[in-house]
Amino acid sequence: MEIYKHKDRTYFTNIRFDLISLIPKNTSGRILELGAGGGDTLVAIKKEGIAKEVVGIELNPLPNSNQKNPEIDQFLFGNIETMEIPFEVGYFDVIVCGDVLEHLIDPWAVVNKAARYLKTGGILITSIPNIRYYRAVVEIFGKGNFQYTEHGLFDKTHLRFFCRKDMVRLLSAPTMKVSAVYPIFDLLPASKIRTLNKITFGLFKEFLSMQFVLVTEKTL
Repeated sequence: MEIYKHKDRTYFTNIRFDLISLIPKNTSGRILELGAGGGDTLVAIKKEGIAKEVVGIELNPLPNSNQKNPEIDQFLFGNIETMEIPFEVGYFDVIVCGDVLEHLIDPWAVVNKAARYLKTGGILITSIPNIRYYRAVVEIFGKGNFQYTEHGLFDKTHLRFFCRKDMVRLLSAPTMKVSAVYPIFDLLPASKIRTLNKITFGLFKEFLSMQFVLVTEKTL
């Protein structure tokens, strides 16, 4: 889509160490990343020996990126909502989907599609922005403002908005079960937000986390 071509390059090229930390090491495993950006996360996964085969899907080519890095076994271009995924059902051990579902017209259908390509016992790792984050609450209820921006929670390319409960419902497909939900600050280096969450006994966790990271297991 044309709107993504105007995004800053860093929007597509961050290594998602937070998501990588949740991937079980499997030297014979297969990993698919939806919304793989410049391929940096896949390269890091391969170099760390976490999986044998890594595959990425991204909407647009990104020149001078890692999309063509030889560490990546296949890198495909297309709209995940409409494209056919050229792999056997149950092919992947892990599917990574970082900050993608909120950009989609029908993320529920994409979760079901992803589930088909996970083996039984495989996991889907997702990160999703939290519209209940305190800064969003201040903007919406305090200032009466819902102004779209180039990045962040109010990114103008976001089509869907979720609170924690909504994320769990989204990922609870017929063959999928959410096994863990992490506030993003629990997966990042020590921060004031994590400390604040601890001293408030987690009572305000859903207001303090800008994103949640969910691990969902394929049960059937």
